[in-house]
Amino acid sequence: MIPEIDSLLVQKLVAQQFPDHAHLPVTPVKTQGWDNRTFRLGDALTVRLPSQVVYADAVHKEAKALAILSDHLPVPVPEVVGLGEPTDAYPLPWSMRRWISGSTLADTQVTDRIALAKRLGALLVSLRGAPVDLSFSAGTHSFYRGCHPSVYADEVAQSLQGINDPAVSGRCLEIWHRGMTQVWQDTPVWFHGDLAVGNILMQGDAITALIDFGTCGVGDPACDFVMAWTYFDAEERQHFRDAAHVDDGTWYRAKAWALWKALLITTATPERDADGTQARALNEILMESAS
Repeated sequence: MIPEIDSLLVQKLVAQQFPDHAHLPVTPVKTQGWDNRTFRLGDALTVRLPSQVVYADAVHKEAKALAILSDHLPVPVPEVVGLGEPTDAYPLPWSMRRWISGSTLADTQVTDRIALAKRLGALLVSLRGAPVDLSFSAGTHSFYRGCHPSVYADEVAQSLQGINDPAVSGRCLEIWHRGMTQVWQDTPVWFHGDLAVGNILMQGDAITALIDFGTCGVGDPACDFVMAWTYFDAEERQHFRDAAHVDDGTWYRAKAWALWKALLITTATPERDADGTQARALNEILMESAS
């Protein structure tokens, strides 16, 4: 059982395993992720702890991946400076990292969204160009990001049963089937696995860092283009696609990934879509496919 993850627990873990930092104040970050809880440790460090057992394997994998990718991306990624061991107080591995300043894209009012779309697309080209390490091949560790989206076909079928409008469910099924006919035929490449507004750091309109590589890996990059529908509008989406050099097959699979998540959240756990991101994505997917 995972205990409540709070500042007192983090202070205890740091004091036990990194006593040189025991004097530093611990404060939770403003916006917490789903998979991990993050705390500031002084001004220059953070502590990141998995929220559930299922996310624990990502701790060491992510540290290794970040060490590889940090030399091949045009923006910073988190630097892991220490790995914590499980204890009786907290039974999972955890990590200590350098703090990267900046606001998340979710908290940023971007003035030139087309320029952002181009920058983000170009950044993903750089990620795909990093030297491949096949020990990171997509699978359970990436929650099947980087694999073919058909791995979640059962969840899509179940979600479609929750849509009362036959016309909408029929269009969703057409979009899904089109993605199922396409496969990644190139060599495996790096993917982030969870490219979202909470994992992109900004200063003004500039991307200053990518964070949260817990579901990263090597395989099919289609999952990294879901932001085309969760964030961008039609015009911005085209600039994003062009800058990222996305072929038709990858685009269809990316849309299938976006459709899976939008259907799953809006039909099964709508409370997780408090800001309406997935409902909006579903609408964007359907509008694009109808045009």
